[in-house]
Amino acid sequence: MKVGLRLSPSAWIGLVMLALFVVFGVLGPLLAPFDPGMPDLSQRFFGASSTHWFGTDSKGVDTLSQLLWGAREALVISVTVVAISSALGIALGTIAGWFRGAVDEMLMRLVDILMAFPGILLNITVVATVARPGLGTMIAALCVNGWVSYARVARGQVLALRERDYIAAAVAVGATNRRVMMRHLIPNLMNTAIVQMTFGLGSVILIEASLSFLGLGPQIDYTWGAMLEQGTTFLWRPGFLYYALLPGLAITWVVISANLLGDGLRDRFDPRLRGRG
Repeated sequence: MKVGLRLSPSAWIGLVMLALFVVFGVLGPLLAPFDPGMPDLSQRFFGASSTHWFGTDSKGVDTLSQLLWGAREALVISVTVVAISSALGIALGTIAGWFRGAVDEMLMRLVDILMAFPGILLNITVVATVARPGLGTMIAALCVNGWVSYARVARGQVLALRERDYIAAAVAVGATNRRVMMRHLIPNLMNTAIVQMTFGLGSVILIEASLSFLGLGPQIDYTWGAMLEQGTTFLWRPGFLYYALLPGLAITWVVISANLLGDGLRDRFDPRLRGRG
């Protein structure tokens, strides 16, 4: 696509980094040399070797296998949350911006209420209602307030787009509200929404890792947040700093790649920034 070919060098770097994350997330279980769900106490605290490239943890589980399986969990959660949140937020934001009046007032007050709570605390509250939160609970908790930013962005774009001549022309020839929103409004706000989704991917990774670090994520030992929490128990054990360092680097990798790509897309889609740098 022409848009992609004109991305800045930093955006290309972010795209490549993010593509590697997707590849490892999809193929991770196939590439993992061991099953992270099968501990072997005879292999506890093994250092890096040809058999265990990144050593083993306190249960004898291969660290590299945990990282690869954790990439799968991070990819599933982040993509699912971003997809659900963006779809819901864009739909509600478009409805609010197009109909305005009581509909807009009601939806925006709901947005204000959700934004009044610190996001991570609201996520913790939702997750804490379940004794053993699983993948579905985590996704639901992150979607509870994840759609808010997309709704605000979509509403702002629709308020500007509804004043355009081609929207007035569509209404004048008898186009229904549904047709105007689906054929004219949503396609024209997708550039901004895609940028928001790219940044949202990194945010979801961070929040999920934070909840898993606190023990409130999916009850799986190999999520990156859970690995980070386990690593702190022997952080100062000689030769085992890597166990806390590796999942932290994996999280940093995804967040940086999403931010680099998001910045590049924003510069590409915004005419005011297109010639910058």
